[in-house]
Amino acid sequence: MGKRKKGSAIRHWCQAAWFALTNGYAVGFLEGRIYRGTSKTICVPGLNCYSCPGALGACPIGALQAVIDSGKFKFSCYVFGFLLLFGSLLGRFICGWLCPFGLVQDLLHKIPLFRKRKNLPGHRVLIWLKYAVLALFVLILPAAVAVTVTGMGEPWFCKYICPSGTLFGGLPLLAADPGLRGAAGGLFGWKLFLLLLVVVLSVKWYRPFCKYVCPLGAIYGFFNPIALYRFRIDGEKCVKCSACQKACGMDIPVWEKPNSMECIRCGDCRRACPTGAIVCAVGGHKAGKMVKSAKGGK
Repeated sequence: MGKRKKGSAIRHWCQAAWFALTNGYAVGFLEGRIYRGTSKTICVPGLNCYSCPGALGACPIGALQAVIDSGKFKFSCYVFGFLLLFGSLLGRFICGWLCPFGLVQDLLHKIPLFRKRKNLPGHRVLIWLKYAVLALFVLILPAAVAVTVTGMGEPWFCKYICPSGTLFGGLPLLAADPGLRGAAGGLFGWKLFLLLLVVVLSVKWYRPFCKYVCPLGAIYGFFNPIALYRFRIDGEKCVKCSACQKACGMDIPVWEKPNSMECIRCGDCRRACPTGAIVCAVGGHKAGKMVKSAKGGK
């Protein structure tokens, strides 16, 4: 248990350091304004809201949906290329180590309230919801619904769903700007309700937003089975004790599906394995005698 706690602490410090690095515009939080420097045209890997006062980069999901039907194909291709690059290199490692909202859910789940659970009721069906959110709110609606007067597609996911944007963008801006507080209406009330719902659920259930809603996690999950960084199972060491699944917050039978599309690469399974059968592999290879091929899927 001590080894697992130490590993989790290292991961959380990494998440916090990455948040500080990519949201380092402190003046924005103090003055309630968004940074608009040149780095804002560059995406960061995690779900890091463009409207966060401290954000130095852009969220790939926000960038993608905003321009998918804008005619700015050069920028659209950049976003697709960005997702392809980081997905093929790391897969959902980004969800486990570099996403600010993932850190928030991790910390909420450590609050000593309620009996902790991994999955919401209906888990096997709900895990497909994030793919529906990706298809409908990130791809279809921005492309199908008429663009705004600016020539940009409507950012449907950011505007109507994203709790990360509400937490890191909406609330700090409202706190710093009385004028914005007066203008906040029903839409912000809806977004605040969704954020509070995720917060409450996260205290009892492990990472519900990541598991069931996040479209960025859905995209990176497609790459897990083929990403350069992935897991392998040493068939000679694995005793199928299921210690990996018991330790896994995403509830994955790692000995069967080491590269499941749900895996966020937190490493808890590796630290819990009594025989050291789970190994990290770059490009599917590791020095020494290897083992059975990793399978993707859920």
